[in-house]
Amino acid sequence: MQASDWVIVGRLERSRGRRGEILVRSSWGPEQFLGREFQLLGCPGKDRLHVEQAWTHGDRLILKFAGIDSIGEADTLRRGELAILRADRPALEEEEVYLADLAGCDVVDAGGRMVGVVSGWQQTAGPVLLAVKSAAGDEVLIPFARSIFTKIDILGKRLEVELPEGLLELNRS
Repeated sequence: MQASDWVIVGRLERSRGRRGEILVRSSWGPEQFLGREFQLLGCPGKDRLHVEQAWTHGDRLILKFAGIDSIGEADTLRRGELAILRADRPALEEEEVYLADLAGCDVVDAGGRMVGVVSGWQQTAGPVLLAVKSAAGDEVLIPFARSIFTKIDILGKRLEVELPEGLLELNRS
């Protein structure tokens, strides 16, 4: 297996509760984690984790892993990342995409001019913001909304956008 066969689907933040529960930052819902096994990255000494329970508390995702039964054990997982084989991800509904599949996609405007390449994303209370790095090296955040991203070709690694006037100038970093 190659590194490109794996995709990160969650970042472990901190313990939550006294039985080994942990807060997770992910675009997945609890039902997508439940009963699955994940490769753990960034935590020496641990490699595979099986999700026993998964639920939300407010807007936060909480996972309970088999064999992780205390606050101390959960704390050893902090800052770890959960990865799964691309082929093992749950099927998506039509017109849904995995955010990880957008990384590396070219972003072009309707005229075919290159805006940049997707380098990552930020999840906020509103729409997901795609971080797009231009050839000049600066980065712009573009809301991942259907009204802006008019054509999505994951296999071709190409996203076509209709950018609102002034968006690129507004939030360049």
